[in-house]
Formats: sequence, structure tokens, C-alpha cells
Amino acid sequence: MRRIRSKLFDVALVLWTALFAPAAVALALCGTPERAVRRTARAWARGTLRLLGWCVGLTYVEEGQENIPTEPCLIIANHQSTWETFAFLALVPDVAIVAKQELLGIPVFGWFLRNAPMILIDRESGMKAVRKMVDESRTALAGGRSVLIFPEGTRRSASAKIEFKRGIEILYTRLGCRVLPVSVNSGHFWAPDRPYKRSGTIWVNYLGTIEPGLGGAEFTRQSQAVLDRARRNAVGELCAALIQDKRPG
Repeated sequence: MRRIRSKLFDVALVLWTALFAPAAVALALCGTPERAVRRTARAWARGTLRLLGWCVGLTYVEEGQENIPTEPCLIIANHQSTWETFAFLALVPDVAIVAKQELLGIPVFGWFLRNAPMILIDRESGMKAVRKMVDESRTALAGGRSVLIFPEGTRRSASAKIEFKRGIEILYTRLGCRVLPVSVNSGHFWAPDRPYKRSGTIWVNYLGTIEPGLGGAEFTRQSQAVLDRARRNAVGELCAALIQDKRPG
């Protein structure tokens, strides 16, 4: 049954995304106004989250919203699943996501990524990609948009220790803004190495902010530790919940 429900979601997602192709054409004819593009992308993401709940039984809860700064900031999140790639479009209004350029090849979705616009980088171009990331992040922050990056660079197992790529240190020191770490445990339910998605509740935990002014190495040490501690806590709480569910009533 899990496999069937998961496949049902995959089919529903393709159909749901296809419905936004006419919207992309209409927005293009209107000159691709950025705010309208982002509002439309957010509507797509919210609908996708609802489809995931209806088809798979996979929902989410948010904790620690009081830690979210009122001003635009740099958001760093661990990366366990495809889920957070689109969920943050709904969770953080007008967010600018640092994403790999290969995503532009996805029909409809890639068009919205380009025109929102998101910060799209070619990871093979080395320091050129880092400079582009810094410049476009500054532009987004100046325009009132928070910037989201997955500093691990790619999806990792829910059991893997948090380890950042080096580019995040440069981004932190150059931007000089507050950093909001966000922990997700999506990999327990939608993992790249599993054949289907599982029902359950993804936890999105907004942790305490990290202030600007630290050295790059110290920032990495602190932020990795904060996210890794949250990851371990999420694993422990999930295991405890599973044990509780298996106890006889």
C-alpha cells in the first residue's frame, strides 16, 4: 500500500505541475514580474504539500518560529530529501534559494526557479560559482528576501553527521547578516535511497540565530554542531515514538 500511495503522489505531482504551465506562459507574456512569479511558485509548493498529505499521509509541523528574525537573513538547513527543496517556497515567503543549475532542466519548475529568481550556480565552476552566490545573495538581501542554502551541498542520510562544504564560510563572512539554522528530519520519510515515501510528520525546527562577526571556521564549527545536535535529537525522538507505538495498549 505504501508503494501505491507513493506512486499516486508522483503521478499527481506531474499533473499538478503541468497545470502551472499556462501560468508560466501568461507570466512570460506579462514580462515575468518577479513577485507574481514567486506568489505562483508558492501556490504550487503549498498545493504539493497538500498532495503529499492526501496521497502519502506525510505532513509537517514547525517549531521555534519565535527564532525567525524579522529582517532578511541567511538560512542554513540540513538536506536529507527532495522535500525541503520545494517546501521552503511555502515555509519562507519570497525566499531566494541557492540551488544547483541542473534543476533548470525540470519542466515548468525550472522556469519558475529561473524567473523567481533563485540563486542558481554551476557547482563545477569553483570560485566563479562562489562569487556569483555571494553577489546574488547580497542582491536578494538588499531586496528584502532571505537567502536559503543547504551547506552540505547535496542530500545526505538522516543518520549522517552534518558536514558543510567550504563555500558557506565565504558566504557568511561576506554577507555579514544573522544566520538562522533550520533542522529537518525529512530523510526518515522521503529518502533518496528508499523506493517509496512513508507517512508521518516531518519536523521543521527553527533554531537560535547565529550573529555575524565570527571567523569562518568558528561559524562552521558552531552551526554544524547546532544542526547535528538537532539531527540527533530528532532521531532519538522518532525512535522513542516508534517504541511507544509498538507497546501493547
